[in-house]
Amino acid sequence: MAHYETSTLIDTLLSGNNLLLALRGPDLDMLRPHLRALQGASNTVLYDPGQNVQTVYFPCHRTLVSFLVSTDDSSAVEALLVGREGAVGGIVSQGNLPAFARIAIQTGGDLLSIPVSVLDECKSRSRAIDSLFSRYADCLVAQMFQTAACNAAHSIEQRTAKWIGAAIERSGSKEVPLTQERLAAMLGVGRSYISRVIGTFKRDGTLAVRRGHLVVKNEDQLRARACSCHEVVKQHFHAVLKGVYPEA
Repeated sequence: MAHYETSTLIDTLLSGNNLLLALRGPDLDMLRPHLRALQGASNTVLYDPGQNVQTVYFPCHRTLVSFLVSTDDSSAVEALLVGREGAVGGIVSQGNLPAFARIAIQTGGDLLSIPVSVLDECKSRSRAIDSLFSRYADCLVAQMFQTAACNAAHSIEQRTAKWIGAAIERSGSKEVPLTQERLAAMLGVGRSYISRVIGTFKRDGTLAVRRGHLVVKNEDQLRARACSCHEVVKQHFHAVLKGVYPEA
């Protein structure tokens, strides 16, 4: 990943991460000198399972990051999607603990980073910082619970619509740079199933497909096809961290 160290760029990227912006001036000022600006391409791996988690990453603006869990057939199913509402790596840990899942950049772009050790020190000095990250960790756990229930209870069509809807809300863009093959792998379903679902979405005007991209043409129809799981997660975010999850 490319590193950039200008304070102006860091301030610009801060405006693109809602979790950091939830901090008041003095608390954000405590973190600011330790933040580093990065740019990462799609599919860049931040952590592999077993690696010590030494850095916290904050996706900014349109950047999306996925938590991917390996299965017996060596595929990787997505357990969490994180965008400008959050952070990944060492959120509540004390010390450098091993990663459980692969954490990879889904949609390339800008990130901010801070060492876990520095964040832990800041949390020990500021009740507001400690509370913010504890509440955010609660939101991540809620999302994992809801994802597990969704995978067991809902159709491929509902899950596909839910994932695309979550991606465009978090990124602020109606165009998702993602192949159907990769979407199928993340949802843990066969490529042919996703092809049929995307074909249905294309025919009714919900989506358009460009080379390596899914483009949302009708958000209302997309929401109508999705299950309610993403809305449940959003409601929990609003209750626990009001104003952090991006508004549609």
